[in-house]
Amino acid sequence: MNRTLWNALRKSKRAAEDVLYPVFLARGTRPWSLGYQTHKRREIVRAVREGLFRGGDLAPGYGLHLDERVVEYPWFLSRLPAGPGRLLDAGSVLNHKFLLDLPELREKTITIATLQPEAEAFWHRGVSYAFTDLRDTCFKDACFDWVVCVSTLEHIGLDNAFLYSQRQKDKEAAPDTYLLAVRELRRVVRSGGTLFLSVPFGRYANHGWFQVFDKQMLDRVIDVFAPSAHTAAFFRYSVDGWSPAHAEELKDATCFDIHTSRRLDPDLAASARGLACIELIR
Repeated sequence: MNRTLWNALRKSKRAAEDVLYPVFLARGTRPWSLGYQTHKRREIVRAVREGLFRGGDLAPGYGLHLDERVVEYPWFLSRLPAGPGRLLDAGSVLNHKFLLDLPELREKTITIATLQPEAEAFWHRGVSYAFTDLRDTCFKDACFDWVVCVSTLEHIGLDNAFLYSQRQKDKEAAPDTYLLAVRELRRVVRSGGTLFLSVPFGRYANHGWFQVFDKQMLDRVIDVFAPSAHTAAFFRYSVDGWSPAHAEELKDATCFDIHTSRRLDPDLAASARGLACIELIR
């Protein structure tokens, strides 16, 4: 599809989402219905502005019916140091205007690593794009102060032609190669720099285009990165929304996949029910 037409369609859908947002709220905030993306953006921005992830518990009902981005973005931004620096977005999770407008990111020199050109790009704002495999990137050693890899590692080595690429070579079945990406991200972050990482966490499952990490896989990530220090935060989705949890409480957590099942589960989970957020300092 012509990129100009694609961008026009995206803007049209976004406008419809905004217009129908009151209807979405009135109907009970059903996941993935029209208005969902507007609701999620507003909740993320609110959480960042109010500093909800800077300590303490989340209020009951936080992120109800929303996917894990409502946790991942505020968690990451609450830990990202202020001021200028070089930030690698490994997976193109920050390539959204509402995020780039946040003060936490305005002073950063951002490079986005992704498989193929994005439908919407922000080069005019100084954002750089590199089309590269995270297992073997084009970057020099220790060239970034921070790397963020939000809900990306679980796709490494799997069927990325399902949603993220039009190339058949990106349709893979090599689930263990996520460790190659961990080694590569360690290589490109400077000594004392930080990798901010999040993955769906719980009972292991391979959905073909992503996998749910279990404790053993997460331990491998930490061992391969060999951090000088690290912290881990875990979160659980329930009928009361998102809340902090312990890793052992999530051992049976599963994911709802909107792309393979159109019928929502009774808890109205939008995606992951368990989430691991790891801060690894080289």
